[in-house]
Amino acid sequence: MDLKLSQCFIAVDDHDKALAFYRDVLGLEVRGDVAFEGMRWVTVGSPLQPDVQIVLEPPAASPDISPADKQAMAELLAKGILRGVIFSTTDCDALYERVRASGADVLQEPMDQPYGVRDCAFRDPAGNLLRFTERPDA
Repeated sequence: MDLKLSQCFIAVDDHDKALAFYRDVLGLEVRGDVAFEGMRWVTVGSPLQPDVQIVLEPPAASPDISPADKQAMAELLAKGILRGVIFSTTDCDALYERVRASGADVLQEPMDQPYGVRDCAFRDPAGNLLRFTERPDA
């Protein structure tokens, strides 16, 4: 069986701030920007992975979600509790400096982990956890 990741979703509360971060700071390319029924979905991805897309979507972007659940999702996003994404890089320290210089919320400076990688962590403008991992063989 051939199985590969195609898309993943990250909830954002402000697409313009998210674009400034994911496109301008991280260097991801914008692959789509769609508005529908008062919501917006922006698709970004790494030029090095043309077949993998990250969709920046509104929290609880479902027509069937209750108002209470929509509110709960917005509150979880504001607290930074929703899961994020782990990116790989060939230079964790340089990427850390670029993201830190953008004013992003630093959670962890670059450090060597006991499980064999060097990584750092930030929150994106919506509060999502993002980790950047460098493997020793990179």
